[in-house]
Amino acid sequence: MPACDWEHLSQHMELVEMPLGQVLYESGDDLNHVYFPTTSIVSLLNLAANGACAEFATVGNDGVVGVPLLMGGVSTNGRAVVQSAGHGYRLNRQVLVDELNAGGAVMQLLLRYTQALLTQVAQTALCNRHHAVEQQVSRLILQNLDRVQGNCLFMTQELLAGKLGVRRESVTLVALALQRDGLIRYARGRIEVLDRGGLEERACECYAVVKHECDRLLPQAAPDAAQLLTAQRTSMQRR
Repeated sequence: MPACDWEHLSQHMELVEMPLGQVLYESGDDLNHVYFPTTSIVSLLNLAANGACAEFATVGNDGVVGVPLLMGGVSTNGRAVVQSAGHGYRLNRQVLVDELNAGGAVMQLLLRYTQALLTQVAQTALCNRHHAVEQQVSRLILQNLDRVQGNCLFMTQELLAGKLGVRRESVTLVALALQRDGLIRYARGRIEVLDRGGLEERACECYAVVKHECDRLLPQAAPDAAQLLTAQRTSMQRR
């Protein structure tokens, strides 16, 4: 967004820690805040009556948690939980609503992100129904890797299985195969990607479709806005 819009909005942003496993909201909760992850990753899950769950989207430094507020809702029927610890910015619901009502660059950017998120949700539904577990695991690893610095993720097999709604044993077999073929190194919940190109070949087309749409709708932040974000984050962490 333009630097002037960011300077105004950032006055209302609160830098918060987002520890592993933190539930940002549960199904049916009123959404009093939205979250903009910076170094954390948030998993959006839908829950079945028997307690089973499956992920329908992932949010990292590319987006916002709390999209129902952008669409005029105040609650959601899903759960948002931090799957990779880090930091993020929290914004009060009313501030966001006021920005949306004012229109302008902020509203346009948030609506473009909503379109990108809907693409991810739709592609995830297709992927979970029609693609093999190995393709799904490869997609998830790449999808999360795009939202962190470096080539390592911290993700247990239980977490991967829960995100996909499959048995842990299925994920174990896939992880062993990917490691055997030199694509990843996996140990104690730490996934190191050794051959990204090879992993992309193992993934289905869903990863490329979602990434292309995100890149098209969400261009890189302007340097001045990005520098302001970094400076504010450093200042707040020192307090």
